[in-house]
Amino acid sequence: PGDVLGVRGPFGTAWPLDGAAGGDLLIVAGGIGLAPLRPAMHHALAHRAHFGDVCLLVGARNPEELLYPAELEAWRGRFDVDVRVTVDTAVGAWHGRVGVVTRLIPHADFDPQTATVMLCGPEAMIRFTAYALLEAGVAPERIWVSQERNMQCAVGHCGHCQYGPFLLCRDGPVLRYDAVAALMEVREL
Repeated sequence: PGDVLGVRGPFGTAWPLDGAAGGDLLIVAGGIGLAPLRPAMHHALAHRAHFGDVCLLVGARNPEELLYPAELEAWRGRFDVDVRVTVDTAVGAWHGRVGVVTRLIPHADFDPQTATVMLCGPEAMIRFTAYALLEAGVAPERIWVSQERNMQCAVGHCGHCQYGPFLLCRDGPVLRYDAVAALMEVREL
């Protein structure tokens, strides 16, 4: 009691949900990438009439590392959203899909011509998922990726979150894929 607590934010950019309205929405999460995408999914479901098909693809290393399992199950129970989950390694009583999340793309319910894609996870997963989406016919400017970095000052001053010409605390973390595609090809950037 009596202490002062300061809160700053929010900083950076958000998922382009308003721009996605009117078309299909594909959300692809790998590992803990579901955490930053979860609010986008909540928004899409709360405003379900604003979108065409809504599809969520989730990948994790194993069933124990899946985030929000109760919510995933609840979303799967809806008739107005397509939820597909896969794990790299099946353990225990897992009877679901096994494999990388990119293998779910050909089976997902979305129109590549109208879909807006929101993608977050490990960088290798983002890169290979983007390749698969491009191959499926999604235009690069319709793919949005979250480039997570260690953000310190949150105002674009310290440079800890620099990603090529971008300072992710200010310019990101959500960026269009076509703006960062070349940067994603550079290892350890």
